[in-house]
Amino acid sequence: MKILFVSLGCDKNLVDSEEMLGDLTQAGYEITDDETAAEAAVVNTCCFINDAKKESIETILELAQRRTDGQLRALIVTGCLAQRYSRDILQEIPEVDAVIGTTAQETLLQTLEEVIGRDPAAEEGGSRKEKDRALVRLNDLRKMPRTDAKRVLTTANGYGYLRIAEGCSKHCTYCVIPSIRGSYRSIPMESVLSTAQELAGQGVRELILVAQETTVYGTDLYGKKMLPELLHRLGQIEGIRWIRLLYCYPEEITPELVQTMRDEPKVLHYIDMPIQHASDDILKKMGRRTNRKELEEIVGLLRKEIPDICIRTTLISGFPGETEKDHKTLMSFVRRMKFERLGVFAYSREEGTPAAKMVGQIPAPVKRKRRKELMLLQQEIAFKKARRMKGRTVEAIIEGRIVGEDVYTARTYMDAPGVDGTLFIETRRELMSGDFVTVKITGSDQYDLVGVIAD
Repeated sequence: MKILFVSLGCDKNLVDSEEMLGDLTQAGYEITDDETAAEAAVVNTCCFINDAKKESIETILELAQRRTDGQLRALIVTGCLAQRYSRDILQEIPEVDAVIGTTAQETLLQTLEEVIGRDPAAEEGGSRKEKDRALVRLNDLRKMPRTDAKRVLTTANGYGYLRIAEGCSKHCTYCVIPSIRGSYRSIPMESVLSTAQELAGQGVRELILVAQETTVYGTDLYGKKMLPELLHRLGQIEGIRWIRLLYCYPEEITPELVQTMRDEPKVLHYIDMPIQHASDDILKKMGRRTNRKELEEIVGLLRKEIPDICIRTTLISGFPGETEKDHKTLMSFVRRMKFERLGVFAYSREEGTPAAKMVGQIPAPVKRKRRKELMLLQQEIAFKKARRMKGRTVEAIIEGRIVGEDVYTARTYMDAPGVDGTLFIETRRELMSGDFVTVKITGSDQYDLVGVIAD
């Protein structure tokens, strides 16, 4: 049987998808990206913000029509939307045969076989009309992440995501993650290292460490932060060349971690550090655990110890109660810090969160206006930084080739896949995705760089 598998949302979700794909392929199912050839479909959903929720629902509805038409024998929804809105999904979209929550995804194979085994499509025109026949798989959110899954890598070009923990215990007032992913649960270090070895064996050269928060790794299992130790041990794995850190909360960044990033050869001088705001009042309302002064000190420490550090951060504009003064404070902070990489989200009012009930909700046009102002400011900063790269020599990993041209796309240590810029390399040399090359930067085009292979 051919299965269409759609993975939406973040890279943590992608790891879930790769584990479920592993279950399906080991059981003999064939994965296809051709909707017309698929006999069943699985949608791994996201619902972190409204836009992600909308994308998930639209994808399910599109496939529900194929289920109604009898082209699909099964339609299964997994992931965050399934965890958060299982009852609503089954009531509003009767074509869905099963929902599987975030801690029950190892039941996909059994669930799929149960749905196919009863197959009501022939009797009901492809639509499940008896809602009580839907399968619901929701496990305790305290359940530990899987450690025995055999993943099917969907990332090409030499990189792979290494999940080191699940859930979050921060409880920021705008965030639904603890309610759909549970509290923070580190994956035992030996299991993480074993997975990393397997990824290296599959050709992964760049490990990208992910979790809802990577910086507190190990505190629940070992009683202390173990990320520096984990980085040292990952650095010993043969075949791994780059190790990239994402989702580092600023208040948890220790001098030991900074020193490890500085001294461990394979750990890139790149850090993804979401700060969300710089107004002390807004940070407090968000439930964040830093203030502006502390944020400036953390950025200063990183840049002092690692002069070529590339800092990526994310911000939220239009949080409830944000005044024009708060917004100007954030603009001033961005102008002063000059982050190498920065993204901005307009605040998304998520039901069930404390922030959703706060007074002073900001009108959508104001949120969009403030977001645009921040992005224009960052654009100016980023373009200048890109121009200053001219003449530098950097290592890069090849991602692909532009069809019909002697130009390859690549990433430097400053660029995480999917969120940062691209390096365009002009060369007649034959290169493969995942190759590492030394490149001399000859110019820039807005966020992106242009270069040639260095002699």
